[in-house]
Amino acid sequence: MNLPKTLGELKKSGYKSKPIQQEMRDNLITAIQTKQNLFEGIIGYDDTVIPDIERAILSGHNMNLLGLRGQAKTRIARQLTGLLDEYIPVIEGSELNDDPLAPITQYGKEILADHGDKTSVSWLHRSERYVEKLATPDVSVADLIGDIDPIKAANLKLSYSDYRVIHYGIIPRSNRCIFVINELPDLQARIQVALFNILQEGDVQIRGYQLRIPLDMKFVFTANPEDYTNRGSIITPLKDRIGSQILTHYPTDINIGKKITAQEAKLSPEQRATIEVPDKIATLIERLAFMARNSEFVDAKSGVSARLTISSYEALVSTIERRMLINGEKKGMARISDLQGVLPAINGKVELVYEGEQEGAGAVAQHLVSSAIKEEYILSYPNPKMLKKQGDKNPMQPLSEWFSQGNHIDILLTDSQKDYEKSLKKVEGLENFVKSIYPKLSGKDLLLEMEFALYGMAEHSLLLRNHLVKGAQFKDLVGSIFSEEDFFKGN
Repeated sequence: MNLPKTLGELKKSGYKSKPIQQEMRDNLITAIQTKQNLFEGIIGYDDTVIPDIERAILSGHNMNLLGLRGQAKTRIARQLTGLLDEYIPVIEGSELNDDPLAPITQYGKEILADHGDKTSVSWLHRSERYVEKLATPDVSVADLIGDIDPIKAANLKLSYSDYRVIHYGIIPRSNRCIFVINELPDLQARIQVALFNILQEGDVQIRGYQLRIPLDMKFVFTANPEDYTNRGSIITPLKDRIGSQILTHYPTDINIGKKITAQEAKLSPEQRATIEVPDKIATLIERLAFMARNSEFVDAKSGVSARLTISSYEALVSTIERRMLINGEKKGMARISDLQGVLPAINGKVELVYEGEQEGAGAVAQHLVSSAIKEEYILSYPNPKMLKKQGDKNPMQPLSEWFSQGNHIDILLTDSQKDYEKSLKKVEGLENFVKSIYPKLSGKDLLLEMEFALYGMAEHSLLLRNHLVKGAQFKDLVGSIFSEEDFFKGN
C-alpha cells in the first residue's frame, strides 16, 4: 500500500479527517449493511449486549460495560478496533498523534508552520489505536492526564512556563484512539473527577497551564457491580457523563455455555487428537457453573466466572491424559469419575459466603459436582421415586438386589479401559437397566451411561457412594447403615 508521506501528498489524495466517533459510526453502518460479524468469538450476546453496543456507537456515546467477572467485557472492548479505519495519518514525531490536517498541539502547529506541505506524515494502524489501563488505587492524575517534568525542564534548559516541559499522561497520548479503563470503581474519587472535562468537553487541563487540548477519543469503561459497594464506586457526576451503560450477563442456557467453554479451553494438539469428551460430560461441566450461581454456599454478588468451566474442562482433559499415560493407552474418553479431577479447578473460582466457608472450599466444590449430576440424572432417567412404585416391574430392581447382597464396586481414576469395563459389567442388572432407557447404546457410550446411572442413583439415595482417594466406591445404602450400627454395638 502506497500511503502519502507528506502533507502535500495527503491533500492531493483527497483524504478527509473525521472524528473517531464518526469514523466508528460510519464503519459500523457499513458492517451492519454488509452483514459483517464484528464480534468474532463473542457468544450469547447476539440479541442483548451487541445490539446495545451498536446503538451506543451509532449515538456517538462513550460506554461503560457493567457486569460480573468473566462476562467478556474486556474482550468486547478490544474487538472495537475492528470499527476503526485501517490507517490514519499523523504528523511524524507528534506525541499526541496530531492529525496533519488539524493539529491540536503546539508542536504540531509549529511543524506545520515551518514545513508546510513538506511536513512528514506517518501512518497509524488500527491495532496501535487501542490503549488499555487497569484502574488501581495508586493511579494518579499525573499518570492519566500529565504533569510538569522538572527533569525535562532542566535538560532542555526551559522555564516551567514553557509548554515543552509538560509530560503528557496516558490519556492525551491516546488521542484519536479507543481508550479503555478497566475496573473503573477502583479509581479514587478525586481521580475520577479529573475525567469530567475529557468526557464532556474533550479537553485536558494540566497544573496551572491555560492549556486546552481538544482530544478526540472513544472512551470505554468496564466495571463490576460488586465494586460499587466493596471497593469503591463510580461517582455520580462521572456516570452522568458516560453516554451508555451496557449490562453484560452470563450464558442464559447450557448450550451457549458449552460453546464458550469449547472455544476458550486451551488444549494441546495431542489432547485434541487423542481425547474425547462426550456431550454428557461437557454438559455436566457447564451445569457446575449454573449450580454455583444458585448455590447457597456461593456469593451471588461476586458472580461465577466463565473461567470456572474453562479451567474445569482443561482439568478434566488432563485427568484423562494422566490416566492414558499411566496405562500406556493411546486414546481416552472422559468418564463421570473424572469429574473428581476438576475439583482443584473449582476451588478458588467461587467466593463463598459464611456458610460456604464453614463447609470448606473442597466440600463446596464436591457439593457442586454432586448437584450437577443429580439434576442431570433427573433429565436423563425416569424419576427414581416413580420407579419404586412399579414393584417387580421396576427395571432398577435387579441391580438393587445385587448391591443388597453385600456386593460393591470401586471405580478408580487410574483404571485402564479394560478394568473400567470389567468393574461396570460385573454389576448385575446395570446394563439392562440402562438399555431399558437407551436401547441403541453400545460400546464406550453404553459404559459411560452405566457409570452415570450409578452416580445418579447415589445422588438420589438409592446407593451409597464413598469417596476414595483415587475414585469412588458404590455399595448398598441400607446394608451400609446396618453394618455401621452393628459396628457401634460391638458386633
